[in-house]
Amino acid sequence: MQPEKLSLYRLGLKSFFEEGRALAQISHASVVSVLNFFRENETVYMVMNYLEGATLQDFIITARELKKQKVFRESTIRSLYDEILRGLRIVHQHKMLHLDIKPANIFITDDNKAVMIDFGAAREVLSKEGNFIRPMYTPGFAAPEMYRRDSSMGPWTDIYAIGACIYASMQGYPPNDAPQRLEKDRLALALSRLRGVYSDNLIEVVEWCMSLDPLSRPQSVFALQKELSREGERRYTKLTVGEKMRLQFENMVSDTKKNVKRATGFGGVKVK
Repeated sequence: MQPEKLSLYRLGLKSFFEEGRALAQISHASVVSVLNFFRENETVYMVMNYLEGATLQDFIITARELKKQKVFRESTIRSLYDEILRGLRIVHQHKMLHLDIKPANIFITDDNKAVMIDFGAAREVLSKEGNFIRPMYTPGFAAPEMYRRDSSMGPWTDIYAIGACIYASMQGYPPNDAPQRLEKDRLALALSRLRGVYSDNLIEVVEWCMSLDPLSRPQSVFALQKELSREGERRYTKLTVGEKMRLQFENMVSDTKKNVKRATGFGGVKVK
């Protein structure tokens, strides 16, 4: 290793070790269990519980290939994310943020339990100059503040990612990444295609979570849980003729983009 990078490497190890210790204190069915963490061979190891099953990303890809009107039933989506949010709430209570929530990091076990994995330890470290380095992020699921060095992150940052995951569970594809949305936001238009398929409440929850302004999102997991639990208040609004005509044109444009995404994967590339 280059000598000038040694101090940063050691700081990363320290961060990784401390995150392992913090995760080991969390005991929740929806958070991957850390069984042990130790230093050896001039690095740090973290031993986690072995899980059998598949990621939510795998399920979404399989479901969308069936080309049904719904990727998942609404009751399934609400139940799944209620489970995840219970675990995320505990994580936040321990003063931690996941910062890389996406379908590939939500594991569905063979006994149908949803578990958050890959907390991306040591993503938050200081550079040699003492400047904060933003954690790695996955386009489509990363909140706008993760792209900026001068913005603060908090529970609302993970909540944006939860909204993006719900969107992917409804649409079958990741949403546009934050920089694209800041340039021209098509989220409302994309969600309007799902009107009449999913309830207005669920669509509104996604829009709320994925607000570009962090202050406009739910500020806590509890606030989101409360809204997501309103399953009994379902209302479905159908598209007008004018909206259908506009969507037909938009679909022609988006089909090309979807074909590109099929060829390149499912939003799984992290950016430093």
